[in-house]
Amino acid sequence: MTTVFVTGASSGFGAAFARRFAADGARVVACARRADRLAALGPDVLPLVVDVRDRAAVAAAIEELPASHAEIDILINNAGLALGMEPAHRADLDDWEQMLDTNCRGLMNCTHAILPGMVARRRGHVINIGSTAATYPYPGGNVYGATKAFVRQFSLNLRSDLHGTGVRVTCVEPGMVGGTEFSVVRFGGDAERAGGLYDGMVPLTADDIAEAVHWAARQPPHVNVNTVELMPVAQSFAPFQVHRQPG
Repeated sequence: MTTVFVTGASSGFGAAFARRFAADGARVVACARRADRLAALGPDVLPLVVDVRDRAAVAAAIEELPASHAEIDILINNAGLALGMEPAHRADLDDWEQMLDTNCRGLMNCTHAILPGMVARRRGHVINIGSTAATYPYPGGNVYGATKAFVRQFSLNLRSDLHGTGVRVTCVEPGMVGGTEFSVVRFGGDAERAGGLYDGMVPLTADDIAEAVHWAARQPPHVNVNTVELMPVAQSFAPFQVHRQPG
């Protein structure tokens, strides 16, 4: 039986990942800070209340997993957030630091704690949740996009480091996804502003991303899906912006 470790599992993508793999018969360790949300995932999921930004707490929690869940086959580094859309010169430095701590340091803490076991067993799969913001900049994306560029490059470098070990690495990069707390958190709890982002269009859903992750994980052992980029049909590319002086 496959054991899957999901971070940021209390809502959105993470909850969808936990439910998708549990439905497939996997043992799921659901990691997040909100115990009540984890409990709502049901009896087939092992809740693990820990803040991924706390390196010592992450290492201790993984070390203390029950024997039934200790050999992790799939690590899904999902915990992350965006805060604010102010231009860099007006952005809140505390927001920047929180995004760095969660999106980058949290991912590193979990990977560093779990990866040695995968290498020792010569099997495993690290799936990092990135974003199209890693590739395509937009106004106000500043540090959020930079953290997701880190996720992408870290994933590629892991592939190189893990050459010959049998451990796989995938980066899944979604575009616009609705129906989660992502934009509400980004806009400081302003649900109306967050909802306006999706007016008149059909965004991706958390379940869509869960299917992409599940597909990558269920490929034969000799197949490594390096990167998955997906957008809703309603989202595509635009010309470069050009500032023109009046007159």
